Amino acid sequence: MTKAIKLLIALPPPQRQRLMTLAREVSFPEDSHIFEAGGTADRFWVIRSGAVSLTQQVTSHQKVTVASLGAGDLLGWSWLFPPYQWDFGAEAFSPVRAYEFDAAAVLGLCEEDQQLGMILVRSVAEILAHRLEKTRGKLMEQYGTHRRGVL
Repeated sequence: MTKAIKLLIALPPPQRQRLMTLAREVSFPEDSHIFEAGGTADRFWVIRSGAVSLTQQVTSHQKVTVASLGAGDLLGWSWLFPPYQWDFGAEAFSPVRAYEFDAAAVLGLCEEDQQLGMILVRSVAEILAHRLEKTRGKLMEQYGTHRRGVL
């Protein structure tokens, strides 16, 4: 399994410092909706403290948590890929403090500093790969236990 990485730690100090010039400190109260699936993905966050649940609407009345994120974790990657819409919803599981980044400003910075752009894209890709493996493992565990031979 890939190792979980933290976005800001993955960036070398000069690139991290450049990115942090665009950071804005924000907070979300417990149980608040940070974004909804299908909404415009024009920003992302790095969680400083608290917990966020990534959710997926399964039916009109049922929502499931697909991942839980905490301090140091990247929240939001849809800002990198067309059609720039959230694939999941996100809710604050507890009070959350985070760094918020405007996607357009970050993409502009990546155009200026292509080394930063490459490292950022690779880091986000590693984060996504880790989350996909983790989700796959949970599915294998769930279906392997309850429905042997299905997968």
